[in-house]
Amino acid sequence: MLSQLMMLFGFFALVLVSVYWVNRAVALFDQLISDGQSAWVFLEFTALTLPNVIRLVLPIAAFVATIYVTNRLSAESELVVMQATGFSPVRLARPVVYFGLIVGLMMAILVHVLVPASRTKLAERRGEIAENITARFLSEGAFLHPASGITFYIRQITPTGEMQDIFLSDTRKPGQHTTYTAERALVVRSDTGPKLVMFEGMAQTLTTASERLSVTRFADFAFDIGTLISSSTRRPLSVEELPTSALLAPTESVMAEIGATRSAMLYAGHERLTQPFLALIAALIGFAGLMTGGFSRFGLWRQITGSVVLLILVQFLANGAANLAAENATLWPVVYVPVLVGFAIAGLLLAFAGRVRRVRRAVPSVVAS
Repeated sequence: MLSQLMMLFGFFALVLVSVYWVNRAVALFDQLISDGQSAWVFLEFTALTLPNVIRLVLPIAAFVATIYVTNRLSAESELVVMQATGFSPVRLARPVVYFGLIVGLMMAILVHVLVPASRTKLAERRGEIAENITARFLSEGAFLHPASGITFYIRQITPTGEMQDIFLSDTRKPGQHTTYTAERALVVRSDTGPKLVMFEGMAQTLTTASERLSVTRFADFAFDIGTLISSSTRRPLSVEELPTSALLAPTESVMAEIGATRSAMLYAGHERLTQPFLALIAALIGFAGLMTGGFSRFGLWRQITGSVVLLILVQFLANGAANLAAENATLWPVVYVPVLVGFAIAGLLLAFAGRVRRVRRAVPSVVAS
């Protein structure tokens, strides 16, 4: 039974990961290819997003595999034979428990190691790609439109990287149109992203409401060209990138750096601890729910539907606990409530499936002679 569970789990996990991956890869492909990136960069980005995708589908794959195996064993009367030999539902659930623990171990490795590492690497690569994109937009002899409301022109770029005769039109601010012109310019890197430093130029600002034109001449002026492509070339550190130990014991410096509250960090840390148990709960609910039905020639569709509803209920509890824990730092224990409820549901289902069923034997009728 354990071997069948693992085999079908691998199949369903592969299918679900492929579906999720295709949905995300299409948008990622359009974004990267439109920015002029190579197929290798696309493969690298998709590989970095896979750990999080796998984390999402593993509990679902475990539930579907358990439902499929249990339903097939019931249809082939194998469960009936095993129960007739004295195996209780709790005893039959041992392979399912081992299966859930194996999947839970995979989930633990993902949520504590692989997902934070992949998120960190993905953020770094996005920053590098963003700076490479700014360099690609610095093309001479063409009017470029790197963002809505931006027009950029460079007459010539010298072999040393100096740009000559710059024209930059910025109409992003409503009611205001600013035009920058400069004799020469350079691209320099800073802590906040690449900057376009213009020399010997002029800025003309037209206010459309009053039709007033302001002219400012400058010897040098720095313009943030990182905003031409994205809001920021450097993405601040997020909660998903932090290790679990930092989330469970947040410090003031870390909270200030990422801009997150103590309640949000505590919730994220304890949620990582509960996620591996969700795979075990999904497998147990799927198995125990079908065990309550016994053998039927018409299948176990009612039990399957009930198991799905119970799993959705556990997920609703998890969402409600997330909202409470994210708002109040002292309510982080509620994150474990869905786990306890899930185990309680599985235990009650197994107890109900193991009830003693009285079989009524037909009493032969005595025909009076």
